[in-house]
Amino acid sequence: MTPAALLSLLRNAVRILSVVAVACTLHLYFYPFFRGCAFPLPPTPSNASNLAADSLALNDSQQEHSSGPAAAAGLAPFRLLALGDPQLEGDTSIRNYGRPAFFHLEWAIRHLTFKTEQPSLRKRFRQVTHDLVDVFFDDIPDTLESVRKHIDLFGNDFYLAHIYRTMRWWTKPTHVTVLGDLLGSQWIRDREFDRRSKRFWSRSFRGAERIPDEVAQYPAEDYNVSGILGTEDSEAAIWQRRLINVVGNHDIGYAGDMTPELLDRFERAFGKAAYELRFELPIEDPVTNATIFDPENNPESNRLLPELRILNINNMNLDTPALNESLQDYTYKFINAIISTSSAVEFKGHYTIVLTHIPLYKPEGVCVDAPFFDFHEGGGVKEQNQLSADASRGFLEGIYGFSGDANAPAAGTGRRGVILNGHDHEGCDTYHYINQSLPSDERKWQVARWDAARKDELPEKTGLPGIREITVRSMMADFGGHAGLLSVWFDQDSWEWKHEFTVCALGRQYYWWFVHIFDIILLLILVAYGALEISIVSGFDAEAWLQTKLFASPTPKAEIKPEVKKVDEKTNGHVTKK
Repeated sequence: MTPAALLSLLRNAVRILSVVAVACTLHLYFYPFFRGCAFPLPPTPSNASNLAADSLALNDSQQEHSSGPAAAAGLAPFRLLALGDPQLEGDTSIRNYGRPAFFHLEWAIRHLTFKTEQPSLRKRFRQVTHDLVDVFFDDIPDTLESVRKHIDLFGNDFYLAHIYRTMRWWTKPTHVTVLGDLLGSQWIRDREFDRRSKRFWSRSFRGAERIPDEVAQYPAEDYNVSGILGTEDSEAAIWQRRLINVVGNHDIGYAGDMTPELLDRFERAFGKAAYELRFELPIEDPVTNATIFDPENNPESNRLLPELRILNINNMNLDTPALNESLQDYTYKFINAIISTSSAVEFKGHYTIVLTHIPLYKPEGVCVDAPFFDFHEGGGVKEQNQLSADASRGFLEGIYGFSGDANAPAAGTGRRGVILNGHDHEGCDTYHYINQSLPSDERKWQVARWDAARKDELPEKTGLPGIREITVRSMMADFGGHAGLLSVWFDQDSWEWKHEFTVCALGRQYYWWFVHIFDIILLLILVAYGALEISIVSGFDAEAWLQTKLFASPTPKAEIKPEVKKVDEKTNGHVTKK
């Protein structure tokens, strides 16, 4: 190939590869736009028909009513970006962690140099032979796998960062939550825990900050408002940066594993494990304000000032037996404080969002996994993929005040709200309800998939009080890099909060790796091509240089011909010097 042909080939390659690189890079960094991801919009005259359709149609169509991050008008006042189970791994996931890369080779050398104790020379050489075999079957595969894992951990940090950064930039959430299992294991030493925590804040969620302890408050009658919804002030910008971190089993362990030390370690790095936040939505219209409950001026009203209550609940030790009873007692005390400080079910205007990790109980066949419980031999919950039915009933009938008795206060309809959790990496969207028309001894909580419940209009039927539970699919690469988008808005006509939820997925990590590697290769080609072009413009004969260095065949050594001496007849045979 001639130099001219090489330059032409590079030129054409740059043209073609640049188009592919630009297209893939734009798609990767603007994937929420190309995939139609946005927070669901409250109903308006232009989109009410879409919101009345089923959730799938809403998820597909809601983007057309939004112009992306610049569209501020018409957005829900509360928009929660929900991320599930990042599970940052670390050194303990590396195969040769804690030992030399070529462990057996080092021992073979020690045996050969007589630095080990062996009873005989024959056994010494036999051990050397075993170690050398293990070098090929253990050391080399382990080292290669460890190198791959190092690269994988590095890339995974930025893969998660890409999801968080892109979704936060494009969708403009008012709040962000990570629904437990922030790290990959609770059985790591403090040093490794600190390293993973540092990667969490400096890489995967760079720019985010934990909720200050003084802001994360314990449930009380006399509480401080955490913020005002529907504003664009500096306080709203602060909440956009804060992470509502939910504690998970891989952070502190299940009930049979949890210790005060594990819990304290998590809270130092990521914030409190149990607290509430209260956000108010101001009503500007004075006429509407006059309809709100006032014990002196309007005691007959059942309307409260619109308020959204976020409950971050550590439900790792709700089920028994627990390793540390004092920690379990605190959890139950916390939930009882939530119940005692909740508004009466007869009042309207308050909305409760529960953020927790382990999902509520569901019978087999509703979600991917059937209920599973495992216990330590000496007692204590070792593993569970759902809460028990009794613990789940505490959420539904205690926190939300639902009742199977139609004669209960507010006809047993309870408080408005929604439950979000993680743990189940596959994700699941369900509706919990109880049929009040059944005999009292047959009334029990039932669960249906949300799509089926909405199709059968279960949430709208009287005598079937219930609530939606959303288990957000994991943002890990193996599960497609999902993110949940929850919109909550206030309907003044019914004086109730309403919500909608949709998801957005980046895809597997291979695509993320491919785009960045492809861009690097193209950059190297551009550098090589640019260097050749610059050399030609500057007067350097690149073609001649290439011809000489790369394409010219080696010059054969010239044959040395013997010097021919002419005999001059005029000088009688003597050689004449010329």
